[in-house]
Amino acid sequence: MNSAPAFDPPCGPVTGWRDGNVVRATGIPYATAARFRPPSAAPDWTDPFPATSLAPACPQGPVPFLDDILGTRYGELPGSEDCQRLSVTLPEDLRAGEQVPVMVWLHGGSYTSGSGDLAIFDPRALVAENRVIVVSVTYRLGLFGYLATGTGRPANLGLLDQLEAFRWVQRNIGAFGGDPGRVTAFGQSAGGDAVAHLMAFPEAPALFQRAIIQSAPLGITRGREKMSTAMGIAAEHVTEDTPAMEVVEIEEHVSRVARKYGLVAAMPFGTQYGHAPLPPESGIEDAWNATAPEIEVLIGHTTEEARLFLPRNRVVGRLTRVPVAGEAAVKAINWAVTEAVYGRAARKFARRHARAGGTAYSYVLSWAAPGNVYGAAHTVDLPLLFGDEQTWSGAGLLEGASWEDVNVPGKALRALWARFASGEGLDHDDGIPSALRYRAV
Repeated sequence: MNSAPAFDPPCGPVTGWRDGNVVRATGIPYATAARFRPPSAAPDWTDPFPATSLAPACPQGPVPFLDDILGTRYGELPGSEDCQRLSVTLPEDLRAGEQVPVMVWLHGGSYTSGSGDLAIFDPRALVAENRVIVVSVTYRLGLFGYLATGTGRPANLGLLDQLEAFRWVQRNIGAFGGDPGRVTAFGQSAGGDAVAHLMAFPEAPALFQRAIIQSAPLGITRGREKMSTAMGIAAEHVTEDTPAMEVVEIEEHVSRVARKYGLVAAMPFGTQYGHAPLPPESGIEDAWNATAPEIEVLIGHTTEEARLFLPRNRVVGRLTRVPVAGEAAVKAINWAVTEAVYGRAARKFARRHARAGGTAYSYVLSWAAPGNVYGAAHTVDLPLLFGDEQTWSGAGLLEGASWEDVNVPGKALRALWARFASGEGLDHDDGIPSALRYRAV
């Protein structure tokens, strides 16, 4: 039997584990924080750290409709407030002294659900096929990570966690065979939104040189102040001593307070401007412009983002039963919501980035499982990038597709993301047939 792989990064010795064609070092603490307090870097250690358990999830409630669509199950990972941990996946055959591109993954889930080490985010194929290292980050969510209150409880704690994870990567990834000068931040949905907002931080270019922003709801990140204030008032009675699952229950009540605020309430928890480390809303464009020349961006969305959410809408449900005209109406609603929440804002972000002296590529992903009701919906990029046939076998999103239908465009997408991360640059205008188009902005 092969001996356990050992690493000697500055944080302290780490023992990982072999897993087929990859090596993993999982559940490594990158930060520590008391509840409702900003994180600080995890203290270094001297005894070997056994990085053999997956990172726990931040405590969260079930999301049954997402479990049906993605084939996940609630409670897959244990929950713990001590969740500021990351997992490193690397090719099994890295040579001594070799340094490969590093891709740091921030998961989505509306800032209230998900976890870095869920099976649907397993980066094995991406790593093994493309000779990159993927670092999967778990961070605080919901009331634990993303809501300020009038009594001085800070906002953006999850964002500050993520900053600590990137600092850990800069300091330690070289010992795992990663190149700290070729780090790409990538994330989907709330994770993409987090990547975009980390780019507003002056330190960002020292932490990562490239960013892939997938389906970020940038169209609903502005004008949230009144909603966030109302939510903060509703959450005021949560204390440092409230049991964790009680906090999760209160989170649901706090989300309901947001509903009267329109489209922004589609993601009630999120980054708050004017709270560390973010500037006021009026200064966000200037902050992004300042870092733009030093960060290459690939940003985009799927053609039918809104189809993930439309089947749950009663009005839309009735429309789908109307022959011909109903389907046309659903298409129109899908287009309008996809544009409002994702499309327009992504293109605007790319144009502003390019004007500020940065390199930007804009993409649209159109792949869908044949005949599937969800089409090219929000999250359809996930099975193309992560997991395997077994992981996705129960996903409603993929019904009607064989694994080959998924894996052929998936392999091409993984190669494209890795090529961007390597710093080789992309062509001016290209894509994956019947799956994705991108262009330089």
